[in-house]
Amino acid sequence: MCEETKASEYNKKGLNCAESVIKAYNEEFGANIPIALGSGLGGGNAVGSLCGAVNAVNIIISYEKGRVSETETSNAKLYVKDAMNSVSEKYGSHICKDLKRDKVSCKEIIDFSYINLKETLKKDL
Repeated sequence: MCEETKASEYNKKGLNCAESVIKAYNEEFGANIPIALGSGLGGGNAVGSLCGAVNAVNIIISYEKGRVSETETSNAKLYVKDAMNSVSEKYGSHICKDLKRDKVSCKEIIDFSYINLKETLKKDL
């Protein structure tokens, strides 16, 4: 179990898992990532696929580490890979259906994903 984060608090208040992670990140780090980017991602992209909280982490990493033009180098994929591998190492999957089958609560994966995001962004990859 992870420590409780603001992200899981927002989920309790009605935001989906992806929206919750984005909102918590915006507030903690002064970012302005549209929460609406996460609106269709809850429930594993609505079909039990990639966990919405994990997907929101990928969006935030892309926002922070991505490029804005084709002439720039982007290492966002390195950070996304690191974050995804951390989820798979801990839970054996990053797929919503698998996590639910294995009794991983939304709160737990939201909190883990948010903490994992912050740890991943601190790395020098």
